Amino acid sequence: MAVVYIENVGAHEGSEVTLRGWVYNKRSSGKLQFVLLRDGTGIIQCVAFKGNFTPEQFDALDKITQESSIEIRGKIRKDSRAPGGYELEIAGFQIFQVAQDYPITPKEHGTAFLMENRHLWLRSSRQHAIIKIRHEIIKAVRDYFDDQAFTLVDTPIFTPNACEGTTTLFETEYFGEKAYLTQSGQLYNEATAAAFAKVYCFGPTFRAEKSKTRRHLTEFWMVEPEVAWATLEDTMELAEGLICFIVERVISKRRAELEVLERDTSALEKISRPFPRISYDEAVTRLQAAGSEIKWGGDFGGGDETVLSEQFASPLMVHRYPSEVKAFYMQPDPEKPEVALCVDVLAPEGYGEIIGGGQRIHDYDLLVQRLRQHGLPLEPFQWYLDLRKFGTVPHSGFGMGIERVVTWICRLDHLRETIAFPRTLYRIYP
Repeated sequence: MAVVYIENVGAHEGSEVTLRGWVYNKRSSGKLQFVLLRDGTGIIQCVAFKGNFTPEQFDALDKITQESSIEIRGKIRKDSRAPGGYELEIAGFQIFQVAQDYPITPKEHGTAFLMENRHLWLRSSRQHAIIKIRHEIIKAVRDYFDDQAFTLVDTPIFTPNACEGTTTLFETEYFGEKAYLTQSGQLYNEATAAAFAKVYCFGPTFRAEKSKTRRHLTEFWMVEPEVAWATLEDTMELAEGLICFIVERVISKRRAELEVLERDTSALEKISRPFPRISYDEAVTRLQAAGSEIKWGGDFGGGDETVLSEQFASPLMVHRYPSEVKAFYMQPDPEKPEVALCVDVLAPEGYGEIIGGGQRIHDYDLLVQRLRQHGLPLEPFQWYLDLRKFGTVPHSGFGMGIERVVTWICRLDHLRETIAFPRTLYRIYP
């Protein structure tokens, strides 16, 4: 008898199969027992008729509990009333383990309790849908860049220097020397872009930010493309294309999961190119008109990003921030040197920044000057400065946080649900 996954039962209608999984829910009705079985690919209703079993077998089936592990054998039949449109008539079963006092019951639980039991909470239909959508987003990202002949080049987790500022580094001992968990693969991407022209890295990044907002994790995943000879305009177009590709893929492939989350997809379906683009100057004017006390030269907080993104139905591109609020490597605008050739992409519906990037400084002397202005030692950056001595060219790129994109597309309240085991200021368990 074939062992099949629930997602494939439609191909076995009328046949006897074996399913293996866990009890999602169950109920009894006299001579009938209904077991909702999940196996990671779907949920199916399995029906046991009392007359087909000995009293001991029927009683054993009646005593299985939520999340008990079981193998069930029987015939697949079509039933429009059943979850998924099919059900299985149980002919036999083997119980592997009866779960005792499963802590996450169908009643309401607080967030703290659910996070303490994150290893079990992942089994819920809501969390299952989120992680499936995350998977689809990551696959779409890879397909987008691979289809455009980008080369994936992995960058180090241990680094000798900062990328985004020294105050958010996780420091560790590295055989008698100091090393840091990576904040970004960008600096290394710039080296590989000079070798392969179009590259991207994709991996975990770490920021020791003492932030408790719904938009921050201390460990998150980021995709970072970098392109030799590319300008800020090129980078904005690349980011635009990536977001549209992701949205279209999720709507096409994960509509069922979006329905589980009760996500209204109409807003996503309206997203198309080109995205609205405004300068930092215009953004400040808009914020001040909305009652913000921000002044020119200040960086935007989460509240500012929310106000701006709520004014547009599509992702919003805000470009040319003041150089002083951006990283040391940002190229100044030659027509207005006090601002950088950079862009932040803000997701609509109030979700704020999901992409940050821009054009990098390619002039050796200017990069040295900027490093000194930021109080960074030159020695750890000698290899990075070398890139400006041997065939330097204009180049650009960006970083996109996967968790923030998942939060927006799933319309979640907090990033902690977007990754299987989130790391926050006060949580490193489980």
